[in-house]
Amino acid sequence: MKASLLLVLGCAAVLAAGARAETPGEPEVLLQKVREYAQKATAVAKTALSAVQESEAAQQARRWLADNADLAKQRLAWLKEQLTELWKQRAAV
Repeated sequence: MKASLLLVLGCAAVLAAGARAETPGEPEVLLQKVREYAQKATAVAKTALSAVQESEAAQQARRWLADNADLAKQRLAWLKEQLTELWKQRAAV
């Protein structure tokens, strides 16, 4: 949601600055301001993403997934065996 908000704000800034641009030299200034804003928005987004990735909840989720991956593989193998047996029984009939 933050990314979409930043995009909307960026578009609004470009439109507002474009509406004010009256002299031929101003588009370069506008372009520089848009670039600076985009760099700042990118830095904020990277910081937020890093904070989310390093959060305790994300670390717990990664640990849970690692702990339960083997169990999921075992259950999938069991299901595969059951389906194979069922297939063999159906083919024999």
